Amino acid sequence: MHHRNVAAVSRCIPLLLQRNFTLMRLLHITFLAGLLGIAGCNSTSTTSNTSSTDSVKTKLTVTAAPIQSKLNDTGTQMLMSVVEKYYVLKNALVATKADNANAAAAALAATTDSFRSYVQKDNSGVALKPYLDTIITQSKIASSLKDESCEKQRLAFGPLSSSMFGLLKAADLKNAHIYQEYCPMAFNEKGAHWLSDDSYIKNPYFGKKMLECGEVTDVLK
Repeated sequence: MHHRNVAAVSRCIPLLLQRNFTLMRLLHITFLAGLLGIAGCNSTSTTSNTSSTDSVKTKLTVTAAPIQSKLNDTGTQMLMSVVEKYYVLKNALVATKADNANAAAAALAATTDSFRSYVQKDNSGVALKPYLDTIITQSKIASSLKDESCEKQRLAFGPLSSSMFGLLKAADLKNAHIYQEYCPMAFNEKGAHWLSDDSYIKNPYFGKKMLECGEVTDVLK
């Protein structure tokens, strides 16, 4: 009986080994398949993310239209320099920083004067000249005033802003995304406009006293 059991066990060992070997092969194949599946998913995800990024880049490229006007390229660039100097003055008044406002107004007057000299070389300056004259005059007034509260500089900033908007419309400026904003409380509730490069209200006529008083009334897209 003992010899029979030993023989039976001896016969089973190869079968067990064979089954274990087969099982190990199956596990190995399954493991490899899983790795390949993960790699495939990662590859798909990377491709998808890359495609999505490329799509966003394409959209940004399409929507970023160049700034244009009825002037030539040099004239348009000089006009935008005037706008940028205007923004510096506006931001100084928002912050109620008198020294900054005086310096910004002087820079605006000088830049606008250079632009006026340029456009007077041809017929394009005829329609723009009245606005340019006012911007230069009011900028010089603002730069000469000494008032730590900025109230006197703001008096000059009102007509200056109206002429700036008239100038940009007369030049047919496009793709600059300039917002005309309005405060009904300015100058004893007479109201006054200003220009901004975004739609958020930051009131240059009151500063932090009434920083968000106002609304968008027009947009030069």
